[in-house]
Amino acid sequence: MIVAIIGVVLNLIALGLIYWLRKEQQMDNDLHSAELEHTHQGMKALMDDFNNYKVETDRKITELKKQLEIKSKSQDKKMEKHLKELPFIIGKVVGQIEFAQDTINRK
Repeated sequence: MIVAIIGVVLNLIALGLIYWLRKEQQMDNDLHSAELEHTHQGMKALMDDFNNYKVETDRKITELKKQLEIKSKSQDKKMEKHLKELPFIIGKVVGQIEFAQDTINRK
């Protein structure tokens, strides 16, 4: 009879321990799920930030390319203008040199 009582008590203790361990495991699982959800949210936010950064960088690169093209065209136009004026400027300088040479030779 004492053995039966000890057996019942041990069974009750074992059942209580199993219940407690299952409850502890469920709480651990819930904490793990919450942590995993936060990790997913963080990764999604990081991915969104990276995508926004990439889009913004691509826009800036496109804008810089446009500005560079505009400045390049402007410089090309200035160079063409100077090339067209160059013969006139050279002629003017040569004329002044010839005039000075004539003045020097007359003396």
